[in-house]
Amino acid sequence: MSRRRGTSRQDAAYATKGAALARRPVEVRRGPSGWYADEVEDVLAREVPVALVYNGISHAVMMATPEDLEDFALGFSLSEGILAHPHECYDLEVREQARGLAVHLTVASRRLAELKARRRSLAGRTGCGLCGTEALEQAIRPIARVRAPALADVAIQRALAALADHQALQAATGATHGAAWCDGVGRIRLVREDVGRHNALDKLIGALAREGGPSESGFALVSSRASYEMVHKSASAGIGALVAVSAATALAVEQAREAGLLLVGFARPGRHLIYHRPDAAPLAAQAHA
Repeated sequence: MSRRRGTSRQDAAYATKGAALARRPVEVRRGPSGWYADEVEDVLAREVPVALVYNGISHAVMMATPEDLEDFALGFSLSEGILAHPHECYDLEVREQARGLAVHLTVASRRLAELKARRRSLAGRTGCGLCGTEALEQAIRPIARVRAPALADVAIQRALAALADHQALQAATGATHGAAWCDGVGRIRLVREDVGRHNALDKLIGALAREGGPSESGFALVSSRASYEMVHKSASAGIGALVAVSAATALAVEQAREAGLLLVGFARPGRHLIYHRPDAAPLAAQAHA
């Protein structure tokens, strides 16, 4: 299985997505008058079990699209607080296994010790999920403060209009989410895709970390709703603005306020909603892109 960085051109990207795609026969039913069937070959997005293994200890198994897994593992480690900085990951290797894939990370010893302590705490906890104050405190972790950029409406719309052209997997299958990193004027610089919206954002976070981190003037654009997790992951990576094509949740807005993050949702052609805009990050509607 090859490992490649993404590309922004749909035709070139499609040719390199073999690991992420599967072809299966399907029956197309047509009607409603005189129903009949055509048998064709459809292109599907693959999702496989991906184990994240830290210094030989398996921590989690996620269902993910099997490409850009180095970015995924690094981004997940950073956004979930397992690593505080990319340099705490000394080595990273993707290995094929009988029933899926495993990403083996070699991390700093103190981070491994903290991960073991976290696992012991979770293993000893009983109860009914999020039914108590202690459980809620575990679920909603402290969120990092970020600096929101001064972002123009035209920049949001520019990125939104270009997103589909950068989503080769979505174009081929109709089944994946995309997470894009956009510069201050709305040009898309980097895209990652996955069947899971959280995974796509983690892949983007990992890719940005490999390139030195996000710039203060840029923003993330996701093809999903803006949930609490999406806001929290963005802030953990130092992303100061998150734009989503669907709605934000109430908790996501609360977290954006706490983090000082610019949160935009329901981004559609010619229209978007501002859920939270820090005073230090005015939207310059007349700015030129």
